[in-house]
Amino acid sequence: MADPASPVLLFDSGVGGLTVYDALREVLPQAPVIYAADLAGLPYGTKTEAQIAARVSGLLGRMAERFRPRLVCIACNTASTIALGMVRDVLEIPVVGTVPAIKPAAALTRTGTIGLVGTDATIRQAYVDDLEAKFAGGKRLLRVAAPGLVQAAEAKLRGEPVDPALIADVRDRLASLAEGARIDTLVLACTHFPLLADELAAAFGPDVAQVDGAQGIARRIAHLLEGQSFATGGAPNRFVVTGPIAGAKGLEAALRSRGFGDAEAF
Repeated sequence: MADPASPVLLFDSGVGGLTVYDALREVLPQAPVIYAADLAGLPYGTKTEAQIAARVSGLLGRMAERFRPRLVCIACNTASTIALGMVRDVLEIPVVGTVPAIKPAAALTRTGTIGLVGTDATIRQAYVDDLEAKFAGGKRLLRVAAPGLVQAAEAKLRGEPVDPALIADVRDRLASLAEGARIDTLVLACTHFPLLADELAAAFGPDVAQVDGAQGIARRIAHLLEGQSFATGGAPNRFVVTGPIAGAKGLEAALRSRGFGDAEAF
């Protein structure tokens, strides 16, 4: 049985995994959390598979030694689709990944045409091909890379404005694909993207539903930790970053509102 003070470790390249944290808080409010943002490695989507696999598995190995978590969640689609198996081989605790929410999107679509927005690295993975074949057979899945939305989400959480042209470009590129005008469901295949839900809704309109995996991941974590006890010392959750601590500048309000203390360097 895990030490009651043992945390859940949420890991992402940046702040996108806070969307998973928000969902986890709804189902497991008492669990202590350490959120690790690999700001020194951001963005992941432009890196090679080998770079991502080595970086994520190495970092999580060191973080598991230091923080002794009861469970690790890789709250990043890019890292999960590439490195999840390797991390599970390295760690001796449960590891939950994040994969594009193609299955729920396939159940939701009425036109049979689904848009998927992710990073360059995510949308080219065989993992995504397999999800499409398994859950979206007979449906059309149209993919576009939108790496600019990662930076936009990072900036928005720091109180900076989002350029509407970035969102419009994603919409227009999807619409230009064969059958793109029939998209009625949009898979947000990056944990950063739900932070831009309002901007995406304004661009795509009320007839396009947005689907992401945060609630499903939170339910999976809660299921794996069912029956475990949690220390209730009242200490704030921890937010750690790789690289200079200045990388977290501007996040103070977002962190405080979620019950985190000041950002710490890893």
